[in-house]
Amino acid sequence: MLLSLWVAYTFLVGRPLHAILAKRRALTEGAVLQARADVAAAEARTQDYEEKLREARSAIFKAMEARRQAAQQTKDAAIAEARDVARQQIHQAQAAIEQEMAEARAALQTESEGLANRIIQAVLRPAGAVPAAGGPQ
Repeated sequence: MLLSLWVAYTFLVGRPLHAILAKRRALTEGAVLQARADVAAAEARTQDYEEKLREARSAIFKAMEARRQAAQQTKDAAIAEARDVARQQIHQAQAAIEQEMAEARAALQTESEGLANRIIQAVLRPAGAVPAAGGPQ
């Protein structure tokens, strides 16, 4: 009787129960494997996203650096041009000053010669002589 009970239990309950448990295990393991695959795919997408983000940041940095260098070159060119203009103005001013100095020296030379002649005439004139009308006094 025990044997018949065991056989009945095995056919009626045991095999179907083992089949259901095996099916659940397969489904659970399949779900776990699928979840692991999904996590791995998400990680791969995340890495891809992070790489693209790094590339975009790098491109933005390079563009900003290029704009900064262009602005610096423009600034340097403007400074160089301003220096050249300033040097030209300085040279022109120096030339004008030199010309004015030469003119002033010539005028002083002429005036000093005139004064020297008047001094010589005053010294060489006799003591009682009256100065000529309209002449130097």
